[in-house]
Amino acid sequence: MPNVIEIDDFEAPELDVYARLTEAQLLNRQEPKNAMFIAESPVVIERALDAGCVPVSMLLEKKHIETAARHVIERCKGIPVYTSTIDVLEQLTGYKLTRGVLCAMLRPAQPDVESICSKSKRIAVLENVMNPTNVGAVFRSAAALGMDAVLLTPACSDPLYRRSVRVSMGTVFQIAWAYIGKKPEDWPEPGLERLRRMGYVTAAMALRDNALSIDSPVLAEQEKLAVILGTEGDGLAESTIASCDYTVRIPMYHDVDSLNVAAASAVAFWELRHKDI
Repeated sequence: MPNVIEIDDFEAPELDVYARLTEAQLLNRQEPKNAMFIAESPVVIERALDAGCVPVSMLLEKKHIETAARHVIERCKGIPVYTSTIDVLEQLTGYKLTRGVLCAMLRPAQPDVESICSKSKRIAVLENVMNPTNVGAVFRSAAALGMDAVLLTPACSDPLYRRSVRVSMGTVFQIAWAYIGKKPEDWPEPGLERLRRMGYVTAAMALRDNALSIDSPVLAEQEKLAVILGTEGDGLAESTIASCDYTVRIPMYHDVDSLNVAAASAVAFWELRHKDI
């Protein structure tokens, strides 16, 4: 039997991790061994468990114990399973979007950039992408459309923020990722030089008249390619574009001037994937 604990008060301390701790508090930089994230929905929780993430507690409507959450509860033996009425649970922001099941989990240790890149022919690099929804969407495209890994510059939003995890549908646990540097000054030139030392050709996705078309054969021929995408508003920094080996654009029709970074990433990843996958 699961360790079911009924909660009837939204202010109960057992709900703090789900209802009141901020993303920064969950990240817990002072005690990284106790840092957590929230996985939402059985599918996402399953993918986190498959990746070796350690569950701390669960929160769900009682009706889900023997239905939607039954399998994940069986995989999370020994942890408290908090349950409450829908009136209490709907006070949790976004609860209706989670398919009724939340799981607090310890953050996994992240591999270093070099170990990731030693096994990757195609990587996505996100420069200063700060919207968690976009980060999650890019991860989902990267996992589905041929990227081996994702690297993020220090100013990017955390892929394990609650919204990012949810939008990614748990693919943040299926594709390797790491931050390329810890300080703002670690990007662009130090980070790009680091990629070059590991054998990558760098392709900056930017709308420039002199840019290569995304279907250019020269890009497909590269053994190791880093596809670099910029922030939501201004795109890539000029210094980043100038330092990359190629500038690449997606041809546009009907006078559309650009795509959202999440949409652009899907097009770019599919077209620039390593063709032996």
